[in-house]
Amino acid sequence: MTPADLSRCVVRAVRCAVADGELAAGAAVPERVVVERTRPGGVGDYATPVAFQVAKAAGCPPRDVAGVLARRLGAEPGIERVEVTGAGFLNFVLPAPSAPAVITDAIIRDIVIRDVRGGAAHVVPADESGLGLRERVVRRSVLRLLCVQGAATEPARLSVAPVAPVAKRDGDVVARYGADAACWAMLATPARETPSFSDAQLLVQGEAGEFFRVRYAHARSRALVRNAEQLGFHPEAGEVDDAPALLRLLADHALVLEAAAHHRAPERLTRHLVELADALLDFQYRVLPQGDEKPSAAHRARLALAEAAGTVLAGGLALLGMDAPERL
Repeated sequence: MTPADLSRCVVRAVRCAVADGELAAGAAVPERVVVERTRPGGVGDYATPVAFQVAKAAGCPPRDVAGVLARRLGAEPGIERVEVTGAGFLNFVLPAPSAPAVITDAIIRDIVIRDVRGGAAHVVPADESGLGLRERVVRRSVLRLLCVQGAATEPARLSVAPVAPVAKRDGDVVARYGADAACWAMLATPARETPSFSDAQLLVQGEAGEFFRVRYAHARSRALVRNAEQLGFHPEAGEVDDAPALLRLLADHALVLEAAAHHRAPERLTRHLVELADALLDFQYRVLPQGDEKPSAAHRARLALAEAAGTVLAGGLALLGMDAPERL
């Protein structure tokens, strides 16, 4: 079971609990459930507050609702453990992610993102009159995220938290820093805070710049594929046992997109892309054969994983409205 499957599994558990009379017939069954990775020091791998959504209509405390759902979900194949914490949070432990599964998910999601990007004219808010530069950038990114989650058109009243404007003293930030770099700073900063357009953050073409690292990691993934072709081998999905951090981040990507759309918070996606880029840049040195090594099944599997990570980085940048160059 992938983290994205877990979200759907929780919805199904609520629906079945209502149908079987374990929860009151009037209990609301949410269309979507936001499942997120637990914070450091938390219980399990993932958590959801769904019991709080259901409890009021069910007429019982959230912890009781969580207990009903935990019993059902604990019997689901692919879930190692379910635990109720606090006033009614559901916490889950899942098996380690499989490389072929996360690669397949990356490919499928890339097709969806390409469709959204191809129809970019249809994911621009209908009325941007009176909006400042940053408001337009944030609203467009949120709308792309919603479209990837299945919203065919702009919601009637697209609700986005109040956005702090770009400081006037920065002047024309797009002309000064370039459109993509300026947009990154606007989206990476929580809506209520004012972006900081510092040289160290945006202009340094090196590891100090998060935006640079994300695009550089994508370019490195493409370079690895090109270099492998010169060595006579191609990516081929298989199990990879020396990239746990990269696998976990790829497995979490669908949840990050869902949470970023749900909370109208593109900064959640920027943070995830930075973590993914750093994991890929660390992993890259284990992808190609070294010295007299011959390309093996392990090299092909690692290459497929690196390629998938690059695909996810490119797709994430596209949802933020930015390009992912093949070379950097």
